[in-house]
Amino acid sequence: MRPLRYSINVTLDGCCHHEAGLAPDEESMQYWTAEMERADALLYGRVTYQMMESAWRKPATGAWPGWMGDWEIPFAEAIDRAKKYVVSSTLDVADWNSELLRGDVEQAVRQLKQEPGEGLWVGGVTLPLALADHGLIDEYEFVVHPVLAGHGPTLLAGLSERVRLELVDRRDFRSGAVAMRYRPTQQTE
Repeated sequence: MRPLRYSINVTLDGCCHHEAGLAPDEESMQYWTAEMERADALLYGRVTYQMMESAWRKPATGAWPGWMGDWEIPFAEAIDRAKKYVVSSTLDVADWNSELLRGDVEQAVRQLKQEPGEGLWVGGVTLPLALADHGLIDEYEFVVHPVLAGHGPTLLAGLSERVRLELVDRRDFRSGAVAMRYRPTQQTE
């Protein structure tokens, strides 16, 4: 069974809006590129899929846009070529190396996890909450930014039950951000 990892940037006060933390730098982009390359496929809800597609899909010209730094291109290439599954009841087409998932999301994700491979990677806000509520997330990976946003969507807001976690990996960045990876523990309360 391949594990499902939820990965996201988050501020110290729990905000997970993509613009609330520190701007990406070369070190963090190298980190996220390596993490993405470890995944067999990415799993997104419609909003996250469309946001990532608008930023990281290779233009039809075949050239990356001029605003993109050389240090961002490896990440762009990794996400552009990655297999993607998109959970949406409103999209008719997902054509960025993607497949739409409809119907029973819990069952669809359970089936994806049963396939051979190294792992699945989920990002975003709404879909990971649903997957956490079903106990489908095997690892939680947070890059915590030394920023207090004071507003915006918060990490796993509305989770139906507490999930106890154990720290399995940690990495400090020069920017002051800290990447932490956790696994759910067996709850014996």
